Amino acid sequence: MSDQIRCRCPRCTIRGLMGPAVLITIGVLFLLNEMRGDLFSFSNTLPFLLIVIGGVQLASSTAPMTGHIDSTTPPAPSGPPTTPGPAQNSLPGQGQ
Repeated sequence: MSDQIRCRCPRCTIRGLMGPAVLITIGVLFLLNEMRGDLFSFSNTLPFLLIVIGGVQLASSTAPMTGHIDSTTPPAPSGPPTTPGPAQNSLPGQGQ
């Protein structure tokens, strides 16, 4: 998996549902086309897809950003700060 920290705020969570919502909508429209081809022709499905995409975008824009983690800023170091110890000589046999 990735070592990148993912944001779990409501806005990012809803935005992550865009792909599954579009895939489910396309699947339902295919099913309706097979069951009732005269009413739900697949060539007329663009408005339904745009409504689903717009609905997810609207829900995402109105959701709060509490706990949002910005992916451009590096994560804060964990644990106490370390103090540098005595300098070590990189040449073997010297300074012993």
